[in-house]
Amino acid sequence: MDALTTVLVADDDRTIRRNLVLLLQSEGYRTLEADDGDAALARIAADAPDAVLLDLKMPGRDGLDVLSELGPALADLPVIVVTAFGGSTVAIEAMRRGAYDYLTKPFDLDEVLLTLKRALRQRALAFEVKALRARSGKTENEPSEGEEDVAPELIGQSAGMREVFKAIGRAAATDAPVLIVGESGTGKELVATALHRHSDRAAGPFIRVNCGALPEGLVESELFGHERGAFTGADRQKPGRFERAAGGTIFLDEVGELPLSAQVKLLRVLQQREFERVGGTEILHTDARVISATHRDLPREVAAGRFREDLYYRLNVARIAIPPLRDRPEDIAPLAEHILRRVARRHGWGEPSLSAEALRTIQERPWPGNVRQLENALARAVLAARGRTILPEHLDPDESGDLTLPPAGDSAEPIPLRALLAEVERRAIQRALLACGGNRTKTAQYLGISRRQLFDKIREYDLQP
Repeated sequence: MDALTTVLVADDDRTIRRNLVLLLQSEGYRTLEADDGDAALARIAADAPDAVLLDLKMPGRDGLDVLSELGPALADLPVIVVTAFGGSTVAIEAMRRGAYDYLTKPFDLDEVLLTLKRALRQRALAFEVKALRARSGKTENEPSEGEEDVAPELIGQSAGMREVFKAIGRAAATDAPVLIVGESGTGKELVATALHRHSDRAAGPFIRVNCGALPEGLVESELFGHERGAFTGADRQKPGRFERAAGGTIFLDEVGELPLSAQVKLLRVLQQREFERVGGTEILHTDARVISATHRDLPREVAAGRFREDLYYRLNVARIAIPPLRDRPEDIAPLAEHILRRVARRHGWGEPSLSAEALRTIQERPWPGNVRQLENALARAVLAARGRTILPEHLDPDESGDLTLPPAGDSAEPIPLRALLAEVERRAIQRALLACGGNRTKTAQYLGISRRQLFDKIREYDLQP
């Protein structure tokens, strides 16, 4: 370790600040200290540290103010945010304003050192690239403008969700197309909304399009508009979703459901930023940012000829993958608290609580429908408990997808988790079909999926509507 490498530790908590200083000094770093935002900015200006560990909540100027003040200087100065508030809004905003990374308290000391080393290594590489460009006479591209506003509340404390927050912050600082992937019910629309609200386009429209819910014959009309007389029933000119999204963002949910004919026109919009209304000849231009989402494996769809490869690469410039709820059980408790608070407010009740047994019950369930299924289960539990403490008996046993398993033992045959989850999904779809009287359109709406997805699942599980 280069003994001259200098790290500024800015935190108003003296104990945390001293512990970090001692840790860094033991690793051979030179350290500086600041106990508020103004002192941190003064230290940076006077001593030019190589990196900064920055607390967000400080008296006077807080960490977000410091990041904003530093502005373009963050390109050469990696700032690692350290905060006790790991919610999505704070994390996304810190990343959007240029933080290199963020860590939540209580933090792991090894993680602090590893993140700092990565930041310093990236800084060194950036300086090398600048030196090479200077020698070759090339100039760098102008950085994208930062984008800002308040994000909706995304709940998660797991490592997987922290990565999602970071990815939103990075992507919000550009105008590039973003592809959000994840299973149904994981919150892809919330991520898209957060991207829009953290952008310079936040004052513009945010137009949602559920591609799977659009009738195939009307997809192009809905997206690009139509002229009067373009088809039977077109008695007036109608602007499409891309026109309505001018200056803002268009969110193409379940983009994998688009027919190939519409994919061709969408590719033209992404490549040339222009389109024509159905039945029209006038070339229209759009500046809408495109965010898309899908639960499908698009590379597999491309291989099967159901999705254009060139469109996939155009949509997949930036990618955000949302982990399923079963992979982040530590998020279930804060999610439940947030959901219960919202449901209780809707009904005008005091905030209900989960008993320890009820919390244990929901944490042990697989939730194949992810956050959407958890939310539906808790909403019913609140009604059953009439706003009082939720007990295990208030939780619908049909939501668990519980299966009768053979006893485990040394000689027991292994039971594949994928097969168990598939069986839970099969039972949930069968119950939904029964509840909707076999009506597939209503069933798809009830489950929050597209009709094509439902048809695929009916065929896959050989269900009888």
